[in-house]
Amino acid sequence: MAGRLEGMGIVVTGATKGLGRETALLMAAEGARVVAVGRDAADGASLEAEGAPLPGSIAFHAGDVREEATHTESIARCLAGGRLDAYVNNAGILGPEGPLHDTSLEDWEEVNAVNMRGVFLGCRAAIRTMREGGHGGAIVNVGSILSQTGDPFLTSYTATKHGVLGLTRALAVDYAAAGIRVNCVLPGDMETPMILEYFAASDDPVATRAEMEGAYPIKRIARPREVAQAVVFLVSDDASFVSGAELLVDGALTAKAY
Repeated sequence: MAGRLEGMGIVVTGATKGLGRETALLMAAEGARVVAVGRDAADGASLEAEGAPLPGSIAFHAGDVREEATHTESIARCLAGGRLDAYVNNAGILGPEGPLHDTSLEDWEEVNAVNMRGVFLGCRAAIRTMREGGHGGAIVNVGSILSQTGDPFLTSYTATKHGVLGLTRALAVDYAAAGIRVNCVLPGDMETPMILEYFAASDDPVATRAEMEGAYPIKRIARPREVAQAVVFLVSDDASFVSGAELLVDGALTAKAY
């Protein structure tokens, strides 16, 4: 039986770890041709090998999302096998933890370069290609629960994730007539290398994890595959009338008052 994404050409950034990796694998399992963008060649080779038995395909493309060429070249690689149907801007960094008055300009600019510049470049390249093709398409930007809320010790990250949601809304309105849907997934904490490194860097990793999980009504953090399912839904035809949406995948964390 054909998968939901059978024959679709999709680019996923930040695809070699965490959510991006699970998204690439799930999309290939659903029949998509995936160009998986990342910076680590070894992780890329591992991802290609894991995806080889799946109905679709995964081709690793080495690149840095802060560079325009990464987006245009990954799209060109996707077009070599067909057309570009969807683009997933997943790559992001957490940045240093601390209050704004202790944030250096260099740290601020690094987080913005990856989390905002990278998404802008990805959206622009995808929209240009989809408009030229005349067939529309879907863009999914990965935001965060911090696209709606605030963390006083992750000010740079919070600011960029609010920006990603704002960009998503503007583009959804601007390009709806061209048949381009633009949506944003807002995950909470996940079992990704970024969060596991955050635990490890704390004075008491076990206590830090327990505190984080205890804040969730569901009493755990997400598995990346659970969030990847939301991304797959938004690029699929099942979401054909969904655009400009923010899809929370946070185990009811932001629904509670206390």
